[in-house]
This record gives sequence, C-alpha cells and structure tokens, in this order.
Amino acid sequence: MPFHHHNLGDLIVRSADLQRDALIDLSDPARPRHWSHRQIDGLAGGVARYLGDLGLPRGSTVAIASLNRTEYIAAYFGIMRAGLVAVPLNIKVPIDTLEYLLADANIRLAFVDDARYKILQGKLPLVNFDDRGGEGFHRCIRPQAFDTVRPAPDELAMILYTSGSTGRPKGVPLTHRGQLWALEATRSGGVEPDGPQARYLLAQPLFHMNGLFLTKRVFAVNALLVVLPAFDAERYAAALADYRVNIVTAVPTMFARLVRDPRLLAGRDFSALQRLMLGSAPMSLSLLNRIQRAFPNAAITHGYGTTEAGPAVFGPHPDGLPTPPLALGYPLAAGEVKLVEGENADEGVLCMRNPAVTPGYLGLPDKSAQVFRDGWYYSGDVMRRDARGFFYFTGRADDMFVCSGENIFPVEVEKTLETHPQVRQVCVVPLPDEERSQVPVAFVVLQPDSTLSVDALKRHALDNGPAYQHPRRIAFLAELPWAGTNKVDRHALTRLAYQLEARRGWNDPLSTAPNPA
Repeated sequence: MPFHHHNLGDLIVRSADLQRDALIDLSDPARPRHWSHRQIDGLAGGVARYLGDLGLPRGSTVAIASLNRTEYIAAYFGIMRAGLVAVPLNIKVPIDTLEYLLADANIRLAFVDDARYKILQGKLPLVNFDDRGGEGFHRCIRPQAFDTVRPAPDELAMILYTSGSTGRPKGVPLTHRGQLWALEATRSGGVEPDGPQARYLLAQPLFHMNGLFLTKRVFAVNALLVVLPAFDAERYAAALADYRVNIVTAVPTMFARLVRDPRLLAGRDFSALQRLMLGSAPMSLSLLNRIQRAFPNAAITHGYGTTEAGPAVFGPHPDGLPTPPLALGYPLAAGEVKLVEGENADEGVLCMRNPAVTPGYLGLPDKSAQVFRDGWYYSGDVMRRDARGFFYFTGRADDMFVCSGENIFPVEVEKTLETHPQVRQVCVVPLPDEERSQVPVAFVVLQPDSTLSVDALKRHALDNGPAYQHPRRIAFLAELPWAGTNKVDRHALTRLAYQLEARRGWNDPLSTAPNPA
C-alpha cells in the first residue's frame, strides 16, 4: 500500500495507534524518555506554529545543530511542516566551517543543544533544546495540531551537506517529492520488512542521510526508534539487547568497533535482532563474517545510497536469487542506473536517475554541471555487475591512483589484506613515489594477541592479489581514526603516511601505537 503523504515533515500514520511509543530517548541513560507518536505529532506541530508565528517567508532555511535527541527530530519535522527548509548541520566540523554552513545556506534561525548554543550565541536567532528559559525549546514550543503546508511538486524539504573532506562541504538540496519517492521505493522494493512492531536503533548522526532516512522510515510505518545521542560501542550494545531491537541500519565502522571487544557482547541477549543493514561505507568479507558470528540470528545486508540521489538504489533480486556476500543488491525497478567509463557495460562509474536526485548543489552551478546531466547523477563510485545483475562496489573514481601504470583502488587492496585471519581492519592510501608515481601503503588493525609481522602481511598480499597492489609500507595501529560520519578518516591517515615517510618512521615503535585522530 503506498504512502499518502505530501509533506516530508508529516509522516505520522494517523490511522494507526498513536499512543504507541515512537521514540525512546537515551540522552540520559539513567532516565530514558518515552514519547508516543501522538506526542511527537503535537511537538512537531508546535515547532511549525512557532516558526509560522515568526513570519519567516516560505522556503526560508532553518538549521538544527545538536546531538541526536527527541527535540531534534520534532524540530526537523516541524520545520518542513511549516513550509520551510530544514538544514541539519554537521556538528563535528570546526567552528569556522560551521559558520560557513550557516552563511552558505542563509540560515534564518537555528535549533541547537547547549554545546552549540555557547558556540553560536549572538550570531543568529537560536532556540536552545536544553534551556527552559526565554530562548528554551520547551518554553517556546507548545505542542498542538498544525495544518501542514502542502508543498509544490518540486519544493525543497531540506538541505544536507556533504562531508567536505576535500575543500568546503557542498549543500545538497532535496525535495519533498523526491524523498517521499525514496521512502516508497525502498518499501515497495522489498528492501526491508517494515512494520508497526519493528524496533530500530539510531546512533549515527542525524545530519547524515543514513540516520535521517532511518528516522523517516520509522515514522512512516508507526514503528519505534531507540535514540542514542551519538555512537558509543558499550551503550550501543546495551541498547540493542535491553530494548529488544529488531532492525538496525548502521555504518560498517560502527559494528567493526562493536565486535572488536567480546566483552561488549558477552552475556547480552541479541536474539530479537532480525535484520542488520550496513551501508554508507565499504565493508570487507572478514568483517561481515565477524558480525555474522556475533549476531547469528540476524540477516545481514550491505546497502548503498547517496545524499545526491537518495538511499533507494538496490534491493533483492526480482527472481528471488539470494544476494551474494558484499553485493549491494539488484537495481530497484523504480529507478534507473547505468555504468559509464568502464572497459565494458558491466563495470564503470555508477550513474543514477530517479525523482530523489537533487536539483543541483547549492550555489555551485559549475560543480553541478560536472555531475548532473539530463537528470543523471554521476556518483564517482566505481562498480561492477555480475552475470546475474548484482552490483558490487569497487572504489571511488577519485580515490583511484596509478602505480607503475596500473590502476589501483584502495578498497580492493583492503579486501585482500583483510582476508588474513589475524587482520581486523585496514585502510589503504596512496603515497607519492618518484619511480612508480604512487604506491599503496596500509594502516592495519590486528586481531588481539596477533603476532603478525609486516613482512608476513606483505607476503600474504603478494600471494593473494596482483603484485602491483601489495602495500609497500605497513603500519599497525590500535584503531583507525573516524571522520564525522562514522567512516574511516582516510585524509587523517594520508597525513600520517606523509609524516611517517618524511621521518622514515614506518618501522618505528611509535607507528604501531598512536591513533592519528
């Protein structure tokens, strides 16, 4: 049955039981806050009324800068209900970048938590989630019904910002129609068994598509979302078990940390976990196997989506064929995909065309023209398609580098290294080389009590992959650094590689200990 929504901010299923819990907010682990669907509906309505009373012109941009919490979600929905554009901001960027985002999106007002209030006070009008005084959320917002604005066909609902790991972040405007299409395409494509009894867990940041789309999906089916303010492995494991979570969407790095320490999982009952959907970053077969061993009752899938073209791209095979390990799935019938710039039709850069594709980067016509053509989005993600039509991620076109005339994708080298039983996690980056242009170097996290040597791991790479792919330098780290979206921070490791090379420190004891984050 299709959704009957028009405004992305109003996903409440009013024909369902609105007294059921919608959110369990674990911001304070000692005092969980339970919110029903009716309460969130009223709170979002109160946000919309407050913004309407301010007289902001339709289409004005309103930001949210906060850790995950109930008020964040209510503000997000309420902004859009009022006919305004919600702009969730990355709170992990430096202050000057945060100020750039406010200016770039022409933010008129921001909902913030106390930490961001102290940073942004005096720069623009703020509503503080944590303050119950004059500028406090619970003083300003009165829960109530609101006659939701019905948007025009291509009216903007929100703007998300790319991570900006190279240069300034780019604003990605997204429409009500496109995101509602993605919700329907995901459900009708059989990607997951959404249902009114489903319990989900959120710990990935709400300024990222992964967590934000999960939240919308929960409300669109009258389900329940357990909300952590941010990812913490111990609290995440506890919430999974204590709240009998059924379905999880997450970034693979989160579960890599979760299964790294057996003590986090020991003695906890995860039998309620039915489906584990990992996406937004590459994953290795060894990590997939470790996660499956830790959660034997869960069906694990590896998904794919982009901010620019939506999270609804791949799903199950239409003929019921099982999805192979590490395959992203089979293209959903509701959208279009193609591979370009490859040696044949079954490999190349993935392009997507569907209603969720952004109309273009905010204020960047030249950059938009490079990646959006005739409705197609050129993703920069290199894929291959097997004989049965399943797609696999090979690497980023802009991550590829040339070593002695051979194209190298870091993900492919990482997959080879991670087949070694004593290797837990790997990140490969290029290092300049006078003779070979660039060479692959690897940062490796070993299994506990491993005695693996650098030479033995290089031999493993040579024995199991092309010689030109083997890493010329290896450093063992206790942990790989994270970027703001819970992915491995390749740029931090590239900087570390340059430092180690400059001081000839690859074999120093120091290169095995520090975390470069």
